[in-house]
Amino acid sequence: MTALVIAEHDHASIKPATLNTVTAALACGGEVHVLVAGANAAEAAKAAAQIAGVTKVIAADSPSLAENLAENVAAQVLAIAANYSHILFPSTANGKNVAPRVAAKLDVAQISDITKVDSPDTFERPIYAGNAIATVQSSDATKVITVRTTGFDAAAATGGSAAIETAEGVADSGKSSFVGREVTKSERPELTAAKIIVSGGRALGSAEKFQEVMAPLADKLNAGLGASRAAVDAGYAPNDWQVGQTGKIVAPQLYIAAGISGAIQHLAGMKDSKVIVAINKDEEAPIFSVADYGLVADLFVAVPELTNTL
Repeated sequence: MTALVIAEHDHASIKPATLNTVTAALACGGEVHVLVAGANAAEAAKAAAQIAGVTKVIAADSPSLAENLAENVAAQVLAIAANYSHILFPSTANGKNVAPRVAAKLDVAQISDITKVDSPDTFERPIYAGNAIATVQSSDATKVITVRTTGFDAAAATGGSAAIETAEGVADSGKSSFVGREVTKSERPELTAAKIIVSGGRALGSAEKFQEVMAPLADKLNAGLGASRAAVDAGYAPNDWQVGQTGKIVAPQLYIAAGISGAIQHLAGMKDSKVIVAINKDEEAPIFSVADYGLVADLFVAVPELTNTL
C-alpha cells in the first residue's frame, strides 16, 4: 500500500500545504511518494525529498506543466496512478481543480476535505459547515482524497532523504491555455500560512475604518489581515481576505476577531485556530462560544488600545 501526494509548489520551493498532506498520507499506512509536476522544478523536487517520511519523489518536468493547468497535471497524475492505493491533494484551489478530474477518469468517488484518517479506508470530514463530522468508508481500489490542511500537523520540512526519480512529462492536452495571472502582492503574511491573523467584520462600517483600525494591529503583530464574508460583501475588504466556508480555511496560532458576530460560515473557516480572541460589543455574539478569550467592548476603543499597548 503506497500513497502519492501531489505537491503544491512554485517550481522552486514546496508550499506548506504539501507538508500537512504528507502527514495525512503517512496516516494511511505504507510508503509515501510525492509527485512534483512542473517545469524546471528541480529545486522543488530536492525540497520535497527532504520532507520527513517521504520515501520517493517523482519529478515530472515538461513545459506543459509550467502553469499548473488542471488538465495537464491530472494527465500527469493518471500516468502513474496505477501504482498507488491512495492519491492525496491539498484542499487548495489547485488541489480542488485537479482531484475531481483524476477521480472521474479513474471512475472512483472523491473523498473531499478529510480532517482525520481512521484507517486506510475510513476517513472523517466535516459537513454542514463543520457542525457535524461524517465518517466515510471507501471500497474503491484507488482512493482520491483532498486534505483539509488545518486538520493535520505539518510534516518536518527537513530530515528526510528520499530518492528522486524522473518521470516523463506529459504533452499539452490542448484543452486549456494559460492567458495571464494577476497576483495580489502584500508585505503581510499570506492568510493560509500566517501564524497570527487579525480579522474584522461588518461592524467596522467602511473600508476606511477597516484600514484605520485593523491594519495597525496587524502590522504590530506581523499578522495576516482577514475579514468576514459580510465585510467583504460590503466592500470593506478585498475578496482574498475572506475567512470562512466560502473563503479561506485557516488555523493560525492566534486568531483575533474584531466586530465579527460569528456566523456558522465564518466559524467553519477559523475554529481550528489554536487561540481565538474575540472583541464584540454584543455579549450574545456566537463568536464567544468558540473564543478562548472574549472581550465585550466597542472595537473602535478596544482595538486601538490593544495596538498601543503592544
